[in-house]
Amino acid sequence: MEMNIGTNIKRLRNSKNITQEQLSAAMNVSCAAVSKWERGETYPDITLLQPLAYFFGVTLDELMGYDQEKIQAEIDEIIELFLQNRNKNSKLANEIILKAYRDYPNDFRIMNYYMWRIAGDADNDPDIMLAHKDEFLGICDKILDGCTNDKIRLDAWNMRAKILHAEGKTDKALDIYQSKFLTWWGTSGQKTEQLFAKNTEEYYYWVRRNMYELISLAGDKLGRTVFFDKSLSMKEKAEKALKYGKLMLDLVDETDDAFFAGLAEGFIGRIRNDMTFRGGEDKDIVALLDLNLRAAEKIAESEKINKAVHDAYFSHSISVEESDFLTWIVNAHLNPSFPKHKELLNNPEYVRVLKKYQK
Repeated sequence: MEMNIGTNIKRLRNSKNITQEQLSAAMNVSCAAVSKWERGETYPDITLLQPLAYFFGVTLDELMGYDQEKIQAEIDEIIELFLQNRNKNSKLANEIILKAYRDYPNDFRIMNYYMWRIAGDADNDPDIMLAHKDEFLGICDKILDGCTNDKIRLDAWNMRAKILHAEGKTDKALDIYQSKFLTWWGTSGQKTEQLFAKNTEEYYYWVRRNMYELISLAGDKLGRTVFFDKSLSMKEKAEKALKYGKLMLDLVDETDDAFFAGLAEGFIGRIRNDMTFRGGEDKDIVALLDLNLRAAEKIAESEKINKAVHDAYFSHSISVEESDFLTWIVNAHLNPSFPKHKELLNNPEYVRVLKKYQK
């Protein structure tokens, strides 16, 4: 946030046809001091701010150029720019949020994004958590003392829990999750569904929408249980993933039900992602990508005729510029944010699979 007091003094002085000499005499300072204020080289002494405001007949906020709406708009733009670059350009995103935190240290959204960015977002290194413990806990205290946004407040509790876990106090961390966070059955989707009578179209819509979101999540969890099974070698994980994925897609073909398409996409997408970033072989990643996009294609087909499917996937994944779920995934891989995805574009088979599903 820029301090515009010098510009405002010059504007107010000119609007009243007052010379620098006259203003300096009124404030009992040198003419050179007024000149430096107006050039932005120095600021008036804090004891002069109220007399200056009184002299010009304006409020302190007006004198200092403090425009809450303008500042809020600036913060909104900065956050949008940070979010646009968070996965595309990590270095630029870091620079944006670090500068934002210096310029607007009391904005709760910026505090939150800054804290989690330093912590590594979802993948938190305990050493980093402990190295920034005091700073992070200070931010958490500010948020919990003054912020009314429930999501940001929960992020602060989450950070406290992660710090406790890093300190070896896992029981206390779990206590936070159990006391501050909702169970699966207390989610917004579940409560929204219960808002409507069971014989209404609204209820039927929300039951289906929740089902599609939850089956995608269930597929993701199944993928994690396969990939992080220490009894399986990387080759065995790939074989199991391909076997399960094909069986799920067979169910899609047999039933033409988006339920199984969501299960397949959630499962295969998770396994493919972990294979990509945790040492899987390119040939397995390519095979999984093919299955992943086949499942996404089925979801895209269902979106055209089933509003609940459309809303379940568009609600949290796809920008308004994308036409459907398949297009979103293909475009994300053809315009990658991560070095490993860019590296895979050198693999002709990988590109061939993407092009096969590109509209």
